[in-house]
Amino acid sequence: MIYRLPLIRPAALAAPDMPPLRGQAALRIAGIRDITRDGRESDRALHPTHDNSLTTAPPALGGLDLTQPRIMGIVNVTPDSFSDGGRLTGLDSARAHARALAKAGADILDIGGESTRPGASEVPVAEEIARTAPLIAALRADGLTLPISIDTRKARVAEAALTAGADIVNDVSALTWDRDLAQVVRDAGVPVCLMHAQGTPQTMQNNPQYKDVRLDVTDWLRAARDRALAAGIAPGCIILDPGIGFGKTLGHNLALLQSLGLLHELGCAILLGASRKRFIGTLSNVVEADRRLAGSLAVALHGAGQGAQVLRVHDVIETRQALALWQALQMNASEE
Repeated sequence: MIYRLPLIRPAALAAPDMPPLRGQAALRIAGIRDITRDGRESDRALHPTHDNSLTTAPPALGGLDLTQPRIMGIVNVTPDSFSDGGRLTGLDSARAHARALAKAGADILDIGGESTRPGASEVPVAEEIARTAPLIAALRADGLTLPISIDTRKARVAEAALTAGADIVNDVSALTWDRDLAQVVRDAGVPVCLMHAQGTPQTMQNNPQYKDVRLDVTDWLRAARDRALAAGIAPGCIILDPGIGFGKTLGHNLALLQSLGLLHELGCAILLGASRKRFIGTLSNVVEADRRLAGSLAVALHGAGQGAQVLRVHDVIETRQALALWQALQMNASEE
């Protein structure tokens, strides 16, 4: 098998005949790097037919055009999430935080009631529903109209959230934890995010191993996409996430970020969730997760430069400002 990595340039530095990457005006494809598992890598020109998955824009997500990066704001209604667990201890505080993220410029809110940090324990279904569904219903009652994602791997939790007003399911197990979740997504006709992980939260950081993490994760997500399609989920409803920090070493995370563009050939939108994660602290010598803003912004802008359509972040207003500058710098001045 040949894996295709688009060679990406900012529009401001691109030749006029270089096509946009997946419909994103700020990014152009300068060529393709073909990669094989036997270690061969070679660069070539873009083929207008064979490589059309790299130039075709994904469908809108919850009504959002994906020809520019979108910000997914994190709302963890949990006592033990790695960065902000226990800060949103009740409905009122979670509701206020979610509304603040929307006001700050979040395009999507991702609401989760179960931590999936390394070593986290499973939360009972009823408790996870109690943490998330009332919050979603309250936000809809407040008149909040932007898309809401439910961050869960459980069918019953997703059902309750969708009934309360959620629009997207974000499953860190890629429909492998609860086999009923695929039917819930299919019947609701909503988008689903499929994330790569090696192992469970309890075991995933116990010496993770890959032959070539770039290609292994690409193949795993290809299979996850195909499972979703076989379950009747529409192609335009599938989002893929490489799962930074989920069963990966520092080296694995960096390799995946550097080759994020490999996922474009799968034809789905790409979500990148790296905000405040441990590898940022390791590289920058910052122990406290909530002090990793600068590193998180660096990774978010790198992801945007690789064509990630959705950036899942804690710090919405800062990411919005950084993206505004990034967007302007990618484009020719006459196009801004």
